[in-house]
Amino acid sequence: MQALLKLSKAVDWLNSLIGKYVIWLILGSTVISALNAIVRKLFNTSSNAYLEIQWYLFAASFLIAAGYTLLNGEHVKIDVLSSKLSKRAQIWIDVFGFTVFLIPFCITILWFSMPFVIKGYITGEVSSNAGGLIRWPVYAMLPLGFALLLLQASSELIKRVGFLMGLIEDPTHKKVEKSAEEELAEAILKLAEEKAAKAKTA
Repeated sequence: MQALLKLSKAVDWLNSLIGKYVIWLILGSTVISALNAIVRKLFNTSSNAYLEIQWYLFAASFLIAAGYTLLNGEHVKIDVLSSKLSKRAQIWIDVFGFTVFLIPFCITILWFSMPFVIKGYITGEVSSNAGGLIRWPVYAMLPLGFALLLLQASSELIKRVGFLMGLIEDPTHKKVEKSAEEELAEAILKLAEEKAAKAKTA
């Protein structure tokens, strides 16, 4: 069980790392959207590629961050009944949910999505819109996102079993952390400060 708990920590670390950087995709999508709107208004020109890259970035951020969201317990849950149960009962419900629903669902999506991605890559499928982009990169976000979600679901299952065995503390207890928006704001501020410092030394 200790080996599985170490594996769980490694998966948690991976999705934490990914989650911290995926948020930049949302910023990129927002910036592209704003620039596209400005160019369209000022110069009366645009391209479907700009619109599609926004969709690609949003899809990537949504799918790739699914494991990170599960790690932080941010998926929507209906706790009207389970919140009245004991902690061990709640953990058993999670174990049942991961084992019977989430993990098999992730495996099913992976099974059916991989041929779809491979076909898109081999055929070089391109958007039907004028000036559109190739499709396989955004198709690839589906198996990648669900692979990370599958890893995290397995990690969460391991942690809950570990808790039931008395090996670790409550894995559902949330630590007080900064929100994703606060982390992004701090990252932007830090980047600006670094650039300002480089400008001074130059």
